[in-house]
Amino acid sequence: MDDIQKAFVDRLGEHGITIDEKQLHQFEMYYEILVDWNEKMNLTGITEREQVYTKHFYDSITLAFYVDMTQIGNLADIGSGAGFPGIPLKICFPHVKLTIVDSLNKRINFLKHVVDTIGLTGVELIHGRAEEVARKQGYRDGFDLVTARAVARMAVLNEFCLPFTKVGGRFAAMKGSDPTEEVKEAARSLKELRGALNKVHSFSLPVEESGRHIVVIDKKGATPSKYPRKAGTASKTPIV
Repeated sequence: MDDIQKAFVDRLGEHGITIDEKQLHQFEMYYEILVDWNEKMNLTGITEREQVYTKHFYDSITLAFYVDMTQIGNLADIGSGAGFPGIPLKICFPHVKLTIVDSLNKRINFLKHVVDTIGLTGVELIHGRAEEVARKQGYRDGFDLVTARAVARMAVLNEFCLPFTKVGGRFAAMKGSDPTEEVKEAARSLKELRGALNKVHSFSLPVEESGRHIVVIDKKGATPSKYPRKAGTASKTPIV
């Protein structure tokens, strides 16, 4: 274990999350695949190893500081891109069944390679638009926890993600900048989609101290039949 890995393990340990040698090896393989594939396709602007461990891996796992992952049976990661936060959370919590939805097939192919190479099981990777997948049986109102990291504004995200969230489950939006205005703007969409704001958690990443926010929303009732609307509608005309 080198200094970068030790700092990563220690920081997780401060929040009660322990990982073994196998899991640490999975993170390292993930990093190597990410950098290799990034030369062929645009997955991330962050490739320096220490930065990946902090700004992608650790940042993804911060969700587990505020949601008890031991109580989560299945997780949907919407618009996951290069696999954040879903894959790091799955490595740390292997019991969780992970479903990733992404609209770009080349990213799904990358994630398939990651999952196969690092040896993850219980992962479903879906190429499709969130608005279409959320209407399918087994996905609609079907997940204990749904998340999205830096995908869109809250009024849009609510329509992408709350239809996947089961009644009594949670949707957690992972944000960089302060989402106070977004949350206010999204009040109507929350009500329409049967969500209720639980809490906004604010913290800083280690070392560089950049701000992070996690907006936790409780799902109070089944998704109304008219939602989500046709693909592309939420982005153009959000419920505000």
